[in-house]
Amino acid sequence: MLKVNREDKSPIWQQLLDQAIHNITTGKWPPGELLPPTRELALLVGVSRSTIQIVYEELFSRGYTVTNWRGGTRVSEWGYQAGTQEESMHQGPSTPEIPYISTAVNQLNNWFRGTEQQHVEIDFCPHEPYLDEHFRKIWRQSFLQASAVAELDTWGYGNPYGYTPLREQIQRYLTFERGVHVDIDQIILTSGAQHSIDLIAQALLHEGETVSVEDPGFPAAWMTMKYRRMNVVPVPVDEYGLQVEHIHPQSKLTFVTPSHQCAVGVILSEPRRQQLLQLAAQRQFWIVEDDYDGEFRYRGGPLPTLFSQQPQHTLYMMSFSKMVAPGIRISAVVGPKNAIHQLAQVQALTYRHLPIMEQLTLSHFIEHGHFMRHMRRARNVYRRRHEAMTKAIMATGLGKHFKLSGIETGLHMLLEAKESFEEEELTNQALTQGVRVYPLSKYCLESNRKGWVLGFAKIDEAAIEEGISRLAKILL
Repeated sequence: MLKVNREDKSPIWQQLLDQAIHNITTGKWPPGELLPPTRELALLVGVSRSTIQIVYEELFSRGYTVTNWRGGTRVSEWGYQAGTQEESMHQGPSTPEIPYISTAVNQLNNWFRGTEQQHVEIDFCPHEPYLDEHFRKIWRQSFLQASAVAELDTWGYGNPYGYTPLREQIQRYLTFERGVHVDIDQIILTSGAQHSIDLIAQALLHEGETVSVEDPGFPAAWMTMKYRRMNVVPVPVDEYGLQVEHIHPQSKLTFVTPSHQCAVGVILSEPRRQQLLQLAAQRQFWIVEDDYDGEFRYRGGPLPTLFSQQPQHTLYMMSFSKMVAPGIRISAVVGPKNAIHQLAQVQALTYRHLPIMEQLTLSHFIEHGHFMRHMRRARNVYRRRHEAMTKAIMATGLGKHFKLSGIETGLHMLLEAKESFEEEELTNQALTQGVRVYPLSKYCLESNRKGWVLGFAKIDEAAIEEGISRLAKILL
């Protein structure tokens, strides 16, 4: 029997409908059972006939009942089996095995932050840039002003290449600051370096093809390629950068960080650059040039890009993670029109386009001069911190016991040790002293090189001196 609860705030017809559905789904009203006529049931429940008619109409429209003008309303023959529904609802379908993904994510997180997640006083993080309250204030202004003037059409489905005004701002920046001259349809916006690499793998490579990566190098590059089932081959790095002669002869792509090698920090020498460009032309493979922090150079201006010398074989990756903030998740890939079109096709199918608000804000931020002013301020901060780091390493004597590299460009430098260096043990000792450092081994695919990658963007000069002093006491 259906009952009405007069204290229940929900409509009476909804109460009765919920009870009827419960009776059907639990088998209390079995398939084929004839329900009372609406007039009769209305009298039994104590409601109007129209209320019961609403209940019956809803049951019929949802498929719980069938109606025949001679046979009345009956419960549908919908294959219900008592006792099985609750059990199946708790089980759910099984998830497929993806053997590589869990291992890769754990490895990536370990590289990014380390297995120890506790708070430390001094964190030599090499992954994040300098940010302050002034930046937050200006970014908020750009956010509010950009959203206030945005046309309604902006909020519809966007261009898979990315927001056109933002790509125009990037085009101008590349022309005047990096010497890279491209048309706007040679630029596609992405959500970070890993997204860029994933798009490249999907759009320009076939499963099982060989790609060459630096070793040590950028772990997310080879992990993403492996996840896309590429044959990833490591290429050694020395004091002149990627050893081009060791690139696999079947490589369809070579990933390189020529302006500030990740993580050794060296610059790809000019002879190696020319050797790489010539080899790409001869063997017809792609060069993916990741210029992740090449804008920050402490001796002269930024180096010329590989793309500017050979644009037909090169895909140039730039990211605002280091130049502005990782949280905005905007990067760009620059390349030949046909290649960028392929990436846009994949983007349109799988991702559609980036969130519009971040693109609007960054476009406003650049157009109104805030970006270049922020870059000038950041460069001055980095220059002071770079100098403080270099002096502290030399003053404590660490420079006599370790090979220091990567000091001309970027936001990190390397203290490299011998292969016998107890890297893990000493890294943990540093944590106990309130200092987090980043082991070189986490950047290695097959290489046995050891040492510490030390970033200086997020810590001030006093913290740098104190941190280096604590490391020296552990090591010397």
